[in-house]
Amino acid sequence: MRFDVITLFPELFAPFLSSGINRRAFESGAVELKLWQLRDFAEGTYRRVDDRPFGGGPGMVMMAEPLEKCLLAIRQDRIAQNPTESTVPVVLFSPIGTTLTHADVASWSRSDGAILICGRYEGLDQRFIDAHVDVQISLGDFVLSGGEIARRGRLRDRGHGLSTALRGQLAAAQRGRPALPECGVGAGLGAAPG
Repeated sequence: MRFDVITLFPELFAPFLSSGINRRAFESGAVELKLWQLRDFAEGTYRRVDDRPFGGGPGMVMMAEPLEKCLLAIRQDRIAQNPTESTVPVVLFSPIGTTLTHADVASWSRSDGAILICGRYEGLDQRFIDAHVDVQISLGDFVLSGGEIARRGRLRDRGHGLSTALRGQLAAAQRGRPALPECGVGAGLGAAPG
């Protein structure tokens, strides 16, 4: 199983790859991870990957061109490594995606992997999403500062799904007590069991 991660901050993955059960999954070869620095596919002196949104508005949008170049390089690299591999999905973690469930994680743990995109700024150019993204997944009703946090959570679940330390079973979701609906814990995430 191989995961390719498109990111502006590959260094954020170092602690995740070098400790605990995740380290064992990567060292054993059960899960392969390739980090792709998006700026390597950008042009110009500053290797710019963002631009103002068309029509104005706040913030910046990740440009389609470097994303497409990086995606093409990943697909070529995957074919060179394994010419018989089927095409894997391109996954974007997004607050508008379908919520990731335990069943989804179990299903993904039996797959060939995926290409995971770490979004930043106000998001990705919609033209890239429409042309290349197969699945948009949300971790829940909250916003993170960047896609790297969501990707690490997703990869951690995959590592758990393959780990012999967990006897091949994924751990069930756990909730603390008490449920605190006034701070949003109960809203959308489910209250702690009675």
